[in-house]
Amino acid sequence: MNTGSSKSPESRVWRDLYKAALFEHDERKFPERIADAEKALVQRARELFHNGGDNIEEQHALDDAMYALHALRNKFKFDTHQTRPSSEAA
Repeated sequence: MNTGSSKSPESRVWRDLYKAALFEHDERKFPERIADAEKALVQRARELFHNGGDNIEEQHALDDAMYALHALRNKFKFDTHQTRPSSEAA
């Protein structure tokens, strides 16, 4: 089993971008952080697919991270719709 892949520089890139998205406090930067992390996740998943080998732990981590980013994106969309002032109220 190849457990070294999770500590590789390629793995660190997506993990760092993922953490940056999770912990972003500026709502204006949040969508960009999520998009950057998603792009890095997809790129890393493709690398693992093409490289072959047994990278199941990192593949599971990528899946979990993508799921979490998707949930955060949906929450952000929901929250921003809820906090916008209504044009009908006046």
